[in-house]
Amino acid sequence: MFRFAASEMLFAYLLVPALVALAWWAGARKRRDMERLADRHLLERLTATVSQRGQLVKTILVVTAVGLLVTALARPQFGSRVETVRREGRDVLIALDLSASMVAEDMAPNRLEKAKFAIANLIDQLDGDRVGLIAFAGEAFVQSPLTLDYGAARLFLNAMDPDIMSVQGTNLGQAVSVALDAFASTDRRHRLLVVITDGEDHEGEIDDAIDRAADEGVVIYTVGIGSTEGVPIPDLDAAGQAQGFKRDDAGAVVTTRLDEATLQMMAERTGGAYYRASAGGTELAVLAEALDGGEGEEFESEQVTLFDEQYQLFLGLALALLMAESLVPDRRRVHAGWTGRFR
Repeated sequence: MFRFAASEMLFAYLLVPALVALAWWAGARKRRDMERLADRHLLERLTATVSQRGQLVKTILVVTAVGLLVTALARPQFGSRVETVRREGRDVLIALDLSASMVAEDMAPNRLEKAKFAIANLIDQLDGDRVGLIAFAGEAFVQSPLTLDYGAARLFLNAMDPDIMSVQGTNLGQAVSVALDAFASTDRRHRLLVVITDGEDHEGEIDDAIDRAADEGVVIYTVGIGSTEGVPIPDLDAAGQAQGFKRDDAGAVVTTRLDEATLQMMAERTGGAYYRASAGGTELAVLAEALDGGEGEEFESEQVTLFDEQYQLFLGLALALLMAESLVPDRRRVHAGWTGRFR
């Protein structure tokens, strides 16, 4: 079977008649200009060494080479084979903590922005894996369903902000449960949940959710973000500007700290791993490598016909013709008699 992979380039064949017309016009104009400068007999003597045949051959070679170059650009393909293409991947849900404590500034510029930057980098490194986003605070919901459209996932990620949560607090148990429900709608066996949070669980529902995750074979990776020492939580106005720090009913400044014990437990009981985010972000790069090195599951298989590229033949022939054109002489030898030259 023969075809052109870039058939739109065939329109460039219009250059061939254009070059022929240009060569004819240039030759005709040159002859007219020379006839104005000298009479016919003198012109014949001046152009006696010019090879009309050589010039014609050179023009034919150049025009043919251009046609072959256009053919090469159109990527001719002939000769085919049928192969089975299999796509493998996993389902990866990323649960991001959007509680008020995530705006603490012990990570630059704050915990939430640091986490979103890390998630964006993680999405960029996925290949063939479906990814989804879970937003959680005092409640949890699916922000972005599982998809192979990484661009759409990043758009949903950019929209994740504490303002979209109607209930504040941190309910890790509900975040895991919502993720498990989202996994239940798929038939994949390889399912990963990445939880990025400061780990301050306020609801105490985490144990039952972790037991369910372990029973369903969902591996949980946790990322702790923030300082283990108490830091104040900025009090933001409607414009997102800090207006001091949050205070409790007694007027004391509310502090937040990273709870690593809970996050380590979640990872260990499901066969995952815990990572603590640092300013350099090297731990998150290690997490990305761990996810990338995991086993995937075949979710799509199809027969495809692959064609062999043959543009090299036309390109090589065009170059050979251009080299030949440079070797064709446009002059000829003329043997003139010497009789009467010195009279």
